[in-house]
Order: sequence, then C-alpha cells, then structure tokens
Amino acid sequence: MDASTNITYLTLEGHVELEKYRYVYFLICLFVYLLIISSNSVVLSVIYTNKCLHGPMYIFIAALLCNSLCGATAFYPKLLIDFLSEKQYVSFEGCIFQAFVIYTYGASEFTLLTAMAYDRYVSICKPLQYSTLVKMSTVKKLLFLCWFVPSCENSIAMILTSRLHLCKYKLDRIYCNNYSIVKLSCDDISINNICGLLVFIVAVSAPVIFIIFSYAQILTVCLKNSKDFRSKALQTCFPHLFIFITFTVTSCFEVINSRFDNNVPHIFSMIMSVENQVISPLINPVIYGFKLQDIWSRIKKMLRRKKANIFY
Repeated sequence: MDASTNITYLTLEGHVELEKYRYVYFLICLFVYLLIISSNSVVLSVIYTNKCLHGPMYIFIAALLCNSLCGATAFYPKLLIDFLSEKQYVSFEGCIFQAFVIYTYGASEFTLLTAMAYDRYVSICKPLQYSTLVKMSTVKKLLFLCWFVPSCENSIAMILTSRLHLCKYKLDRIYCNNYSIVKLSCDDISINNICGLLVFIVAVSAPVIFIIFSYAQILTVCLKNSKDFRSKALQTCFPHLFIFITFTVTSCFEVINSRFDNNVPHIFSMIMSVENQVISPLINPVIYGFKLQDIWSRIKKMLRRKKANIFY
C-alpha cells in the first residue's frame, strides 16, 4: 500500500524457497506444533489431576508449560497459514500484536525461570524456612508478577513502535519482531533503541544475574553436604538449569541475529530467529517429564491405564 495512506500491511519476505517447499514446510511445522501441544498438555494434565503434584515447584513447571503453549500459538498458526497462501502479509497492528505476544512469552520465560530458581534456592539452602517463604499466596503473587511485569515492559515498547511512521513495508522475517518493525521506520528510532535496551536489562539481564547467584549459593550448600544430598539436589535442579541455559543461549542468538542479520547468510538468520519457538516448547515437557520422577512415574501410570482400556 502507498506510504501516503499510512501503510496498513507488511509483507513477510523471510521465507526460503517457499514456492518449492511450501507443503514440506507446512507438514513439518504442523507436526512440530501438534507435538508441542500434545507433549505440554500431557505433563500439564498429569500435574493437574494429581493433587500430590500441586506443590510450588510443580505449579511453576505448569506455568512454564502454559507459557510455552502461548508462545507457540502466537507463532505457528500464522506461519502455517502463510505456507499455504500466495502472499505472506500481515496488518501493521497484527504484526505489532504478534511481536508483543512473542516478546512477552520470551520475557515471561525468564521471569518464570527466576521464580523457579528462587523456589529451588529456598528449598535447598533454607529448607526449614521453605513453608514460610514459599507459601501458596507467595506462589500466586510470583506468578502474577511473572506475566504482569513482562506485559508492561513490552506494552511500552510496542506503543512506541506503533507511533512510528513507516516508509518501508517489506519485513525480512517469517514472523514479526519489534526491532525488525522499527527498522522499517523513517523516523528517529533512538527512543525505541533506548527502551529496547532497558527492557533487555530488566527482562533478561536481571533474571540471569539472580539465577546465577542462586545456583552459586546452591552449589556452595551442596559441596558442604553428603553425596545423597547432592544427588537429590541435582535431580531437581538439573532440568531447570538445563532449560535456563538453553533458553538463554537461543535468546542471545535471536538478539544478535536481529541486530546483525545483514551480516549472516539468510537461511542461517531464519533458523536462528525461530529457535526459541521450536526448541524451548519442545524440550520443556520432555526434560520435566523424564527427569522428574514424580511426573514421569505418573505419566507411565496414565499410559498403562490407557493401554489397558484399549485392550480390555
């Protein structure tokens, strides 16, 4: 649409050889999306239906899985529609909304991992105070903050983006992210860059620092205790630590990629840009489902019951 009419639609031009492989891409992404939905839903249903899993740690796990489903739903349906469409476009408002949801998903992942780190820190380092420091009322407040704070942070960034006047309408991405939209503007974007830096510091740097600090304390306590204590601590901390490292690495890739995407091959840039929408939603239920024995044992019982119902 002509710039004089205030561009309404943006075209998504990040797809690689779409005409040739559109149905292959569609089937692969549909399979991944269904796998994300089914695997996360299985673990969520196990936590929901077993009252013995209604403790703080498992509630945080359930919240993390729900967050993954929200992030995946903001990404995959639009992508699947684009694969089957002749033209890949999105309204300016729709693009901002998708970017807001995906960014909020990413920021909420960090805040939820921070809340889980706090839970593990109190459980291992201050076990006698656990019931006082991590009450259900505290868990509810933490969950509220884990979604409310990222929503506010990203709302400010998206409001600033929505006020920009665009002079280009080709988005070199397969989905919308804030910085890519900002680069389409012909206005001064210094305020947007400053806001983006502040959001990054609050949403990413602060949680990372807290998680590293909490695990340093946990490691100190583990080294002072018995081998059995270290083994039990590792069993509960390993899934969280693995997911934290994986998500931090993929998030850093995306931040670097969005800033320097002109300096890397396009196909590599596209792969880097979707890592957080593929890897984390898939590994979260797998890691927690297999590594935490309380969840895995109940998944096996549920599968055995379903198998028995089929044959009898």
